[in-house]
Amino acid sequence: MAVTTFQGIDAVRTAVGTHLGFSDWTTVTQEQVNTFAEATGDFQWIHVDVDRANAESPFGGPIAHGYLTLALANLFLPQLLSVETFSAGLNIGLDKVRFPSPVPAGSKIRGSGEIVSAVEAGGGVQVVVRVTIEAEGATKPACV
Repeated sequence: MAVTTFQGIDAVRTAVGTHLGFSDWTTVTQEQVNTFAEATGDFQWIHVDVDRANAESPFGGPIAHGYLTLALANLFLPQLLSVETFSAGLNIGLDKVRFPSPVPAGSKIRGSGEIVSAVEAGGGVQVVVRVTIEAEGATKPACV
C-alpha cells in the first residue's frame, strides 16, 4: 500500500481521474459483524446466526452487513489519499452506493479509489472520491 499524498488542493484538482491504488487487505470477522449488529440493531439471521446461515443462507454462511462494508471505507481512505495543508475534511454525503456482491464473514477485503472531481464549494473544496471495496476472489465488487 502506498498513500498518494497531495500538496494542497491544486494538486488534487490536477489529479481528477487518477486511480489511487489499493489499500491493505483486512479480514471481516464474525465478531465485527456481531458488534455491528449490536451497534445498529440489525440482527438479521444472515449476519449473526452462524448455524442457520451455514444451513439456509443462499450465500453459504453469514455475511457482513452492507453498511458495515460501506463503513470500512473510513479504514481504507487514509491508506489511499492524503492532502496536506488542509485544516479538516468532512464527509458530506454519498452519491450512488451499490452492494453488487456479499462479503462472507471471514473474507479479506480492500478498498481502491479514484478522484472523480474537485470543485470550489462554500469556501472550501468538494472532492468526490469513488471508493470500490472488493472481497478477495470475488468476481464483482462488494461495494461501490
